[in-house]
Amino acid sequence: MGTKKHRPEEVVAKLRQVDVLVSQGQSVADAIRAIGVTEVTYYRWRKKFGGPKSDQVRRMKELETENQRLRKAIAAIADLTLDKLILQEAAPGKLLSPARRRACIEHVRTALTVSERRACRALGQHRSTQRKVPRGRDDEAALTADLIELARRYGRYGYRKIAALLRAAGWLVNDKRVEWLWRQEGLKVPARQPKKGRLWDGDGSCVRLRPEHRDHVWSYDSVEARTHDGRKVRLLNVIDEFTRECLAIRVARKLKAPDVIDVLSDLFILRGVPAHVRSDNGPEFIAQSMQKWITAVGAKTAYITPGSPWENGYIESFNARLWDELLNGEIFYSLREAQILIESWRRHYNGVRPHASLGYRPPAPEVFVPALTAWPAALARPAPPAKLPVVERPMVH
Repeated sequence: MGTKKHRPEEVVAKLRQVDVLVSQGQSVADAIRAIGVTEVTYYRWRKKFGGPKSDQVRRMKELETENQRLRKAIAAIADLTLDKLILQEAAPGKLLSPARRRACIEHVRTALTVSERRACRALGQHRSTQRKVPRGRDDEAALTADLIELARRYGRYGYRKIAALLRAAGWLVNDKRVEWLWRQEGLKVPARQPKKGRLWDGDGSCVRLRPEHRDHVWSYDSVEARTHDGRKVRLLNVIDEFTRECLAIRVARKLKAPDVIDVLSDLFILRGVPAHVRSDNGPEFIAQSMQKWITAVGAKTAYITPGSPWENGYIESFNARLWDELLNGEIFYSLREAQILIESWRRHYNGVRPHASLGYRPPAPEVFVPALTAWPAALARPAPPAKLPVVERPMVH
């Protein structure tokens, strides 16, 4: 049988019983045998519980319990205070990725001298995730090199257009992986443009002419730039609204109605006469000779409301891309240089540049390319995975 474990109150009661028996004339040994314990146990109890009475022992037990509770409360407060210090020392904002938490935990351990376990618990990182060394894919270095080269070459493209170019070159990647690498390299993701409202009549009907097929509605507009010597350069841009293809860009010092007729006549002979030709109310577009000529060849004019460029949104969007990707970053030293570079950009826009509204495909992809050049990043690695090289475009000075 096991030894019975006595509670403190029972021990004090037995000790008092021995005291009473001794006071009545019994020996200490007889009194100890009367309470059913050995002399060793009795003197051990006497040493521990000989002083206080039962109520005092009860009070001591209550105080001990209270002290334990207070110690737990103090420890909890200390933990909360340490958690607050860790969160304050951590990076501002949400730590959404394990990599960011991993770097933040290392910083917290260095700054506050806390254990890895404590920092991981405060920041919600599993210790196995903290200790795991991230390892990328085997082709990650080559893919990153091509991504950086494309981002350097096409500085105004976002990661979606870069992903489309990578897929066209043979990479089997989706937009999410390209976006992750894009952010890892610290590249800037262009902000999403707000959607523009449509033009509606009071009765709810849309008055904007919508293109329904190829060569249904063409749009043209003029853009003004300058060469290095400060002289004006006029650009006449013509696009097909349905396919988004840029049909022509005439670059000259001056553009009048006969110049517009000359450009349109070449396009009408090459592609046929469109159903409608949309433009603003510029003097070269509303000239009577211009209107009579368009009517004579079988097309219809579609002029926008004066002061309402949003009604000609396709060509205005094209003009914005032209300024953003070429004109804002290029210095033309002569008219001939402007003609060559702008025509080269037009061919790149039609055949290579991914268009978001077309599912990140170019408006008129090139099938046969006479001369193909590889990216510098692709030449540096021994076995490039790309199967379809990207067509070279002129560099922006």
